[in-house]
Amino acid sequence: MSLARRALRALRLRFLGPAKELVGTDQFGNKYYRVPKHETRTGQIIPERRFVEAVNREAYQYQMGDFPTEWEAWIRRKRKDPPTIEEILRNENYREEMKQKIKDVSEKDKLLQAKEYKEALVAEPGHTQLKGHASAPYYGKKEPSEDPTSTANTFQPGAWMPPGSGSSQNK
Repeated sequence: MSLARRALRALRLRFLGPAKELVGTDQFGNKYYRVPKHETRTGQIIPERRFVEAVNREAYQYQMGDFPTEWEAWIRRKRKDPPTIEEILRNENYREEMKQKIKDVSEKDKLLQAKEYKEALVAEPGHTQLKGHASAPYYGKKEPSEDPTSTANTFQPGAWMPPGSGSSQNK
């Protein structure tokens, strides 16, 4: 490397910091970069930065699963080394196998439950049908009555007294 080139590189590092380094690319086309730890011209130490240049540049276009979990773990510093394509594909295959196994077990469980219900080994769950507000049980009544429970013929103004407020306590 020539002296002039080294001097220009040293000046660029001193004033602008180190350039970003391409670390890897995922199967979606997203590119992952890092900027190594460096010292600014004022002596401030800047820690390593990790970031992604996504295929979809607009934030509203991101969806769950746009970034592999292995790369997200690397960006968030949960792992030291960036993942390899082989590792990502191996983990994706494992997740698909687990989804299939869960589906198979769920189907077997449903068949077993149906068999147990059919053979009367287990009581089938009751089906509750609620009418009206769910928090107002009717305790045996078929439907709430729309008729008033009192005709107000027995109401006497001033007849009700709170308990303990009789004339004997005022003395």
